[in-house]
Amino acid sequence: MELANRVKTLTPSATLAITAKAKELKSQGHDVIGLGVGEPDFNTPEYILEAAEKAMRNGFTKYTPAGGIPELKQAIVNKFKRDNGLEYTTDEVIVTTGAKHALYTLFQVLLNKDDEVIVPRPYWVSYPEQVKLAEGKPIFLEAKEQNGFKLTPEQLKAAITPRTKAVIINSPSNPTGMMYTRQELQELGNICLEHNVLIVSDEIYEKLIYTDDKHISIAEISEPFKKHTIIINGVSKSHAMTGWRIGYAAGPSDIIKPMTSLASHSTSNPTSIAQYAALAAYSTNEEPTKEMRHIFSERLDILYDLLIDIQGISCVKPKGAFYLFPNVQEAVIQNGFDSVDEWAKALLEEEKVALVPGTGFGAPENVRLSYAISVDALKEAAKRIKRFVMNHQS
Repeated sequence: MELANRVKTLTPSATLAITAKAKELKSQGHDVIGLGVGEPDFNTPEYILEAAEKAMRNGFTKYTPAGGIPELKQAIVNKFKRDNGLEYTTDEVIVTTGAKHALYTLFQVLLNKDDEVIVPRPYWVSYPEQVKLAEGKPIFLEAKEQNGFKLTPEQLKAAITPRTKAVIINSPSNPTGMMYTRQELQELGNICLEHNVLIVSDEIYEKLIYTDDKHISIAEISEPFKKHTIIINGVSKSHAMTGWRIGYAAGPSDIIKPMTSLASHSTSNPTSIAQYAALAAYSTNEEPTKEMRHIFSERLDILYDLLIDIQGISCVKPKGAFYLFPNVQEAVIQNGFDSVDEWAKALLEEEKVALVPGTGFGAPENVRLSYAISVDALKEAAKRIKRFVMNHQS
């Protein structure tokens, strides 16, 4: 059977590959420490669980509108007003089966064959794959480590061509944890407006910031920016609801409407019960992220200090998300390996520490470590990594 060309160029997920290997070793009885997971290690808050159960008991188990139940869309509108000072109508919001599906649907309705999307590198692994699935071309721009993994206005301006349709901005970032300032967003946004390039603003980690820096949505800077931006967000990270699969997009109705039409022919609606759970998440004054943020901040400080103490490893300290993205190239060379991928594979096999090589994020000199596990596990992982590096010193 000849498969469609669109799937032949897909790159397997580096995160899933390392997770699968770690699970295999665990099943064999090995004590594996997994630093690859991209989700909070907290259960969903009790009041959200209760709302989901109540929804089931009350019979909210049927089809809903493809773009989400009106109550949840209104709660999202309220959230934007409350948190970001942004005014949207429910016609400018679509609820999706996770933020990933919001992005997928957006690219499907936005891109024609060979349209270009500028993707800063390092990038979240699914950005380029989703662009390719829509027959577009990801154009990678290196957000240099010495610039805090951030794109410069000069880079963006030089990369725009007549085929450029959009640029992706992910702040706070997966995998680097970096954040753009208001001034930096202003400069990038001005270039996008000048060249009629849509801004895709992925803000899924907006609530997980560990400094005094405030999350700035590029859409809140000005009304012209807002009209030229699609915001992607969801409850997965902010409310420990990764498995519930509720995300959303907000932007001009002439984009949101076809996204909704496409969803009606692909997923129908997001899970009804999960929508009512998300409604509860956005309709109370409780802030579960506050506790998570405090715990993640402590873990970040501990793991960061332990990592930079290891010979051959350097790291830009992140401001948000729950990942560290250290450069391990010097350690790889000193340890006698040909690539970071080989080094990470040997680390897993010998010391049973699973982390994700940066290759899948477009950064082959780095690795991604999630600190969404206990402090004791993080300390033990750092101990094993240090031992591995020392044992392989040439």
